[in-house]
Amino acid sequence: MYIVIFITASNKNEAERIARALLKNKLAACVNIVGGVESFFWWQGKIDSASEALLVIKSKKQKLNKIIKLVKSMHSYEVPEIIALPIASGSRQYLKWIDESLR
Repeated sequence: MYIVIFITASNKNEAERIARALLKNKLAACVNIVGGVESFFWWQGKIDSASEALLVIKSKKQKLNKIIKLVKSMHSYEVPEIIALPIASGSRQYLKWIDESLR
């Protein structure tokens, strides 16, 4: 199963380090980094906010546990956002490219 994973990072540099590690370890076929994300969330009993960078990762479900382990080892947050959503469908050529990229 193909998945898209969302991970927020404290800044672009952290996001780039994580992206390169995921690619180097063949855990992601592609990582997009979206800067200028303003996040609002509950943390330690109160509403907080942060400027962040968002990683949008294309991969496969069988890689998710390794992705989580790698990200947690590199991430500056105590509880980093790491959520995965299934890709219901897509271009056959693109999905084939994901398979080839993760080999």
